Amino acid sequence: MNILLEFFVVTFRVLWAFVLAAAKWLVRPKEKSVAGQVCLITGAGSGLGRLFALEFARRRALLVLWDINTQSNEETAGMVRHIYREMAEEAAAAAGPGVAGDGEKDVLPHCNLQVYTYTCDVGKRENVYLTAERVRKEVGEVSVLVNNAGVVSGHHLLECPDELIERTMMVNCHAHFWTTKAFLPKMLEMNHGHIVTVASSLGLFSTAGVEDYCASKFGAVGFHESLSHELKAAEKDGIKTTLVCPYLVDTGMFRGCRIRKEIEPFLPPLKPEYCVKQAMRAILTDQPMICTPRLMYMVTFMKSILPFEAVVCMYRFLGADKCMYPFIAQRKQATNNNEAKNGI
Repeated sequence: MNILLEFFVVTFRVLWAFVLAAAKWLVRPKEKSVAGQVCLITGAGSGLGRLFALEFARRRALLVLWDINTQSNEETAGMVRHIYREMAEEAAAAAGPGVAGDGEKDVLPHCNLQVYTYTCDVGKRENVYLTAERVRKEVGEVSVLVNNAGVVSGHHLLECPDELIERTMMVNCHAHFWTTKAFLPKMLEMNHGHIVTVASSLGLFSTAGVEDYCASKFGAVGFHESLSHELKAAEKDGIKTTLVCPYLVDTGMFRGCRIRKEIEPFLPPLKPEYCVKQAMRAILTDQPMICTPRLMYMVTFMKSILPFEAVVCMYRFLGADKCMYPFIAQRKQATNNNEAKNGI
């Protein structure tokens, strides 16, 4: 094709993409069904991972829960089973007294709703591959992969032990490589699946005091974007990807983090339930990326076009330049208290 003609075609497609994006703002796309599909969630024992599990359970997905903490993972599984029982009872009641015993089968005749739990340290490559093999043998192939597990060290760079820096990078970034390599081949074969990367707004722009965390989340974002392009280049349009980049979420992970008090009422920490519901809406409508709140899109855009000194001025005005310092101070105090309690 003549390059000039091709340029006009590309221009038209770019403009058409804007039109489609605007249309989705006006008309909410229909959510796809994940009923009966195997959905694997890492870091499912608490926080956003637990809430993702509950949301997928309400949509009748068959759940595989990974977490390093066996007890908290089983607690999440118990909540999921409770949701399954409620749905079965509702289906039995709707079916009538004559077929109440087969209520669960009536609602999903081809899907036996179950939840499977695995204790897995996603920061350890061999642990991921061995657990993934168990999942394939005991459950089946994974259709929806939610890479959610994350950790934070809570130390300034020069005070942070090398082991904690490595741990942060392994769990928050490298684990995405291992889980994706474990489950993507079958998705490619079937041309069907969905990979969700739960990153952070700190994977799009950074702040002081959390160098390791920001680096790991920037890495996760870069991995996700490159993977998305690779799937497009391979013309595997049946495999969808969604990048989730929330602002500070009130899960306790960054307890103590504070921006300027006059600004905080307009930009408070996100409620975990709200964050997950927004992310679920994006996943089920095959939205490539979701930033919560929408203001994060503007912050990312401004960071890209403004001079660095202008960005620094904005950070200082918002109190974002040292927002992590109270959190780090609390972490340090807690560490000192634990050491004193243990007689160290």
